[in-house]
Parts: sequence; C-alpha cells; structure tokens
Amino acid sequence: MLKVLIITYYWPPAGGPGVQRWLKFVKYFRDFGIEPVVYVPENPTYPLEDSSLVSEIPEGIEILKQPIFEPYRFAEIFSKKESKTISKGIIAGEAKQSFIQKLLLFIRGNFFIPDARKFWVKPSAKYLKDYISKKSIDTIITTGPPHSVHLIGRELKNKTGVKWLADFRDPWTTIGYHDKLKLTKRSVQKHKRLEKEVLQTADHIVVTSFTTQKEFQSLTNTPVSVITNGFDKESIPQTVLDTKFTVSHIGSLLSGRDPKLLWKGLYELTQENKAFAEAFQLQLVGAVSEDVLSSIKDVGLSDFLVLKGYVPHTEAIQIQRSSQVLLLIEIDSKETKCIIPGKLFEYMVSQRPIIALGPASADISKIIKETNSGVFFEYHEYEKMKIQLLQYFNDFQEQKLKSHVIGVEKYSRRSLTRELVEIIKKI
Repeated sequence: MLKVLIITYYWPPAGGPGVQRWLKFVKYFRDFGIEPVVYVPENPTYPLEDSSLVSEIPEGIEILKQPIFEPYRFAEIFSKKESKTISKGIIAGEAKQSFIQKLLLFIRGNFFIPDARKFWVKPSAKYLKDYISKKSIDTIITTGPPHSVHLIGRELKNKTGVKWLADFRDPWTTIGYHDKLKLTKRSVQKHKRLEKEVLQTADHIVVTSFTTQKEFQSLTNTPVSVITNGFDKESIPQTVLDTKFTVSHIGSLLSGRDPKLLWKGLYELTQENKAFAEAFQLQLVGAVSEDVLSSIKDVGLSDFLVLKGYVPHTEAIQIQRSSQVLLLIEIDSKETKCIIPGKLFEYMVSQRPIIALGPASADISKIIKETNSGVFFEYHEYEKMKIQLLQYFNDFQEQKLKSHVIGVEKYSRRSLTRELVEIIKKI
C-alpha cells in the first residue's frame, strides 16, 4: 500500500469548510490503495471548532502532531475581538476599520509572510525529514491556506527529494483579501516569489477551480489539475421541509459578500405580495459581518431575519435540506471568479434550488448550469433575481418547489478521491 503524508493546518476539531476537503480524502484513501499519515499542529488556534467532525476520522489513521507558535495570541493583547475577527477572515471595509484593526492588518500582512503560521515551517520540516526517511514515505501532500504549509513541502522536497503534491484550496497572491492586508511593494514581491518557488518545486499542483488552474499554468510548467470540493453521502435523518418560504445562506457572510440589490428585491416582494410577506424568512447560518447586517436592516428586512450563528456540520446539512431556497453569495470581484465554495456541492444534493450571485464568468456559474441545480446572477441583475424568487415562491405555494439535478455523482467525495489517487500514482 502506498504511504502518503498529508501536511495540513486544519483538522478536526477545527470547523468550517477548510477541514472537510482532506478529512474526506483521508476517509476514502484506503479504498484506493493509499495509507494516509496526517501531520497537524498540536496546539492550533482555530477560529471555528466542530467536535462532531472528530468521529469522521478513520480508525487507525496515524496522526502526527508538533507544537505551533501563533502570534494571534499576542495580537489579543491589543484587542481580543479584533484579532479573532481577522483570524475568521471577517474584515470590515476601509472606512469602518478601527485604528487597531488597521494596525493588526498591516502587521499581519507585512511581518508574517506568507501568513501567521510561518513559525511552524522550520520545526516541522526538521521533524518530518527524519520521519520520512525512517517510515519510507512515498509522497507528501501539503494543503493551503495557510500557504506557509506549502513552505514545509518546499523544504522537504529540497532536503529529501520526496515526491510532492501541493493542494491549493484557494489561490495565493490573487486571493480576494490580499488587497486588504496593506502590503508594501516589498511584501507583494515576497509573496509572489514564494508562490512561484512552490509552484516550480512541487511535482504536481492541485487546485479547486478552473480559473486558478489557468492562472497557475501561466506561472509554472508543473502539471496543474482541478479537483473541486464535493459532497459526501451523509447519513442524516430524514428532514422535513420548512413550512415557511425560508431562503437560507449557510456559511460566513463577509463584508464583501453583501448583495444589497438582492436584499432590496426581497424587501420589495414583501411589500408587493402579502402572501410572500406572510411566508418569507431570511435565514443566515454562520458568521455574518456587521456591514451585511446593517445592509439588511437598512433595507427593511430585519423583521424577516433569522440568525443562527455557527452550527455543527451535521446540523448545517439538515438546515440545507429543510430550507426552501439556498443562497450562494460570492464577492463581486474578478479575483473571486475562481472561488467554488465547498457548500455548493452539498447544496446540489440537498434537492433545494440554488440562487447564486457572483462576478461575471464565475466558475460556480458553470457548475450550476451543468448540474441544473439552480440559477446564477451577477450582482446587478436585480429584476431577474426578483422574477426568479417570485417563481420559486409560486412553486412553493403549489408544493412543487424542488431542484432536479443531473450529473452530480462525479462530485462525490469518493469519486474525487479516485481522481486524486490517479494523480498521486503518476507523480
């Protein structure tokens, strides 16, 4: 059996989508002749935790742990609230940033390159170098963000010659929040240099979107493959559909994900259609920025809003399946065309129609169209959104609201693991 070492920062009990990609790959690796070993930090600072995911770790998997130093603990001296907010990725717009937040962002962006987990690189490389030689590891896999994890891979590749696959769940220098880190020109160049070194040194690159694949192919001759996130066949009790016309968003709603015209359209429907107003509720599950909450309040939707906060993954799946319509909202920016959130695939198999918003030519629009799982709009397509919402509401009233997806099996976690194993065996 091929022995593969996975180096990751996020691992149960961490919560959120970042942990699930590799938890699911590890779950199915043995089915395809790979014995995984997982290397994670011993004392991480996870912004979200979900202890229910611990039960999904396959029995008998070897998990290596080493301590990590994270400066977020020192940042809490300035402001515990601000440091936790930034670590979750919730960054207010420039005009609403406090002095402390601006200072923390500048320090984070320019003193901790590529990120605040950089201090884990050298001790990890030293520890794993010995482990690789003693345990006859065939291949190592690094997954980021945090992209400092890829620097562990670079060190191990240079020192041991081990085969190395680098997995990018998000892009590096073109990720949406980079311009908020107040980077100096020198810092920008350092990020680009490190990114190129990783892309050139790895034996194979895996990305989660078609746009990122094209971007990286322009930077390196290393083979770049797309393996998206996916859905697992969750054993969750049968859920009952909400009796209300519940429109739900599951996951973080950052400041940039603020579709004001969608909120406006929903409010107008409550004013124009009495039945809609009586049945409608807007349900947000996960962290929501103050900017988004202010937009919802300003347009007049507060009375229809249900805030659930972060919930365990199993509960999130149940909410998806019980909601009438699911919202998928991406930042309206060319840098986010490449983002394909993991929840899209869980949405698809929930049998609930999706309304997705994002930039023109977004990768998510291609998948939604291909699978017939919903509709995609650009932010400015306000009238079209209203018409679609009203159509879904009419279908809801007639008790026939349901999605009719096609061709989704290739996005199952097991099928995706098979694809990944084929790549690993060819390196």
